[in-house]
Amino acid sequence: MSLTRIVSAFLAFLLTLVVLWAGLPLIGPAYLVLTFIAVSEYTAMMRLRGIPIRRRSLWIATALTLPASLPPSHPWMAPFGDVPWRELLLLGFVVSMLVLEVIASNRHSLHALAFSVLGYVWISWLFGLVITLRYTPDGVIGLWYLTLPILAIIATDVGGYVIGTLFGKRPLAPRISPNKTIEGAVGGFALAAVVVFATLALMPLWTGFRFSLLHVLVFCVVVPLAALLGDLFESLVKRWVGVKDAGVFLPGHGGVLDRLDSMLVAIPVTYFLLTLILYRG
Repeated sequence: MSLTRIVSAFLAFLLTLVVLWAGLPLIGPAYLVLTFIAVSEYTAMMRLRGIPIRRRSLWIATALTLPASLPPSHPWMAPFGDVPWRELLLLGFVVSMLVLEVIASNRHSLHALAFSVLGYVWISWLFGLVITLRYTPDGVIGLWYLTLPILAIIATDVGGYVIGTLFGKRPLAPRISPNKTIEGAVGGFALAAVVVFATLALMPLWTGFRFSLLHVLVFCVVVPLAALLGDLFESLVKRWVGVKDAGVFLPGHGGVLDRLDSMLVAIPVTYFLLTLILYRG
């Protein structure tokens, strides 16, 4: 399984690079396929706890999230101005869920409402920021911005696995992820911080855009921590449901949701750091 895990991870990494470089023609379909599968995995996990999920509503909202996630700077969105489509879609989804559960109320309605909204926000809505980030502020610099959390996630996984295997003794979160250790978490964080620093240092060579030292330090600390938090949150969900993996999509790596878990936090955190610190600060 170790060889299978390494080979499948390497192939997935190469495919990810191609998709990121190609932009919307590949990112769009990849977003839809991965999110639909992740939503199905989430629905199956919730069913184990007896919680019904509005899966069709989630799929419809996911499809609409793709165009809504394009930033106003994208040429396709120019005729619409600065309309906050993502926020409007989120509000519309929540309201539609309220209406559906009121009309067809039953003893599971509150659970269906709460966990359907959680599924959309956690998976479809947050992952939609991969598209927003890819084109913020344009298709060139945006590619570097999106590469930042992707590389941080890979470095976190590699550093955590290697250091945890060699030196790991003290459990990090034994109740939700017994195999993770403090030593592994520190190793993953350190390697990810180095990778983020190197990426930001090389960025001016290709884009001409330079970060201040303060911004570099913030990214080096916050982005790896966000990747770790995303991993732990999905472990919390799986522990609550009672499963080891969310699915069996990628050999040796579990399901799609198991691979996206860190991205679902690291990519939004990267995006908000860029908008709140760089463009507003």
